[in-house]
Amino acid sequence: MNRLLRTLALLLLASGCVSQSTDETQVGVLVCKIGLGCAHQGVQEDIYPPGSTNFFAAWIRDWYVFDTKVQNLEMSAKTTGGDRAERDDLQFKTTDGSDVSMDVTVVWVIDAKSAPSLLENVGKDTEEIKEKLVRPMARTLVRDVLNRLDSESIYNADKRFQGAEDAQKQLATALSPYGIIVSQVILHEHRFPTEYEKIIHDRKLAEQRAEQLKSEAEAATQEALRDLEGARGKVASDLAQAQGQLNRAKLEADARYYQSQQEAEAILAERAAKSQAIAKRNEALKGSGGRAMVKLRIADALSGKKIVLVPGGGGGGSLQRLDVNKLMEWALTTPEATGGGQ
Repeated sequence: MNRLLRTLALLLLASGCVSQSTDETQVGVLVCKIGLGCAHQGVQEDIYPPGSTNFFAAWIRDWYVFDTKVQNLEMSAKTTGGDRAERDDLQFKTTDGSDVSMDVTVVWVIDAKSAPSLLENVGKDTEEIKEKLVRPMARTLVRDVLNRLDSESIYNADKRFQGAEDAQKQLATALSPYGIIVSQVILHEHRFPTEYEKIIHDRKLAEQRAEQLKSEAEAATQEALRDLEGARGKVASDLAQAQGQLNRAKLEADARYYQSQQEAEAILAERAAKSQAIAKRNEALKGSGGRAMVKLRIADALSGKKIVLVPGGGGGGSLQRLDVNKLMEWALTTPEATGGGQ
């Protein structure tokens, strides 16, 4: 009888079996309405891998699939650009009291191992996980991080990037226990109230103008420094050229002075030598040999010449006498005769 009942039960199960499949990015989770053929009643811990097909009795088994590919939660002010057909951007207030709205994208994925837990505690598919868990956590935690920024930080790309990193870390920490992996938080376009936008715009223009003037002033300073260095170089060049000319003139003057000194010394030496020669000759002529030489020269001078004695005085025929001895004595005592006139 028991064998018959079991056979009937198996036949009933077989007659109600349906096939259940998973796509290449999906995992399957089985729920047993009764414990017959299962480890226990309820959600099963076994995970059915991507791309598999299985057969279950539909009236005692429930089948759920979760997509494990990368998901994007897009919260945008545009009704056609985000997850919802209505304004869905984050609105927050900065530390200095400005109202700001910003488009935010959260990049997340389901950890396949956590699919049974998510089914049991959160939702029955990926979309429900996003709406029940990821969206509310993201809007709360990302807004908390953005509330720490001031208005200037919203315009600063580095600080916005740092804010996005902080939001990603906090959101990842909060969702990790559920089996949700958050890989990135992206901060997109931000918007201030129109009046504040104008103030910020005018301020940015003023800052840009100040930076421009600062750059122009620095450029003018650099140009002045270049001109100064050029002038210094010109002065140094002129000084070097003048010093070179001065040194050249000094060298030329020293050369002329040395030449003149040498010429003067040569003339002085020549005159001194000539004077010594004359002195020595005069000294030699003072002796008997000198007188003899003078007489010899007079004789040579008178040689072959006629000596005519012309009468002198008034009338009469008196004769002028030539005393040769007197003449010789005169010749010996006269400087012209002895060469002393040199």
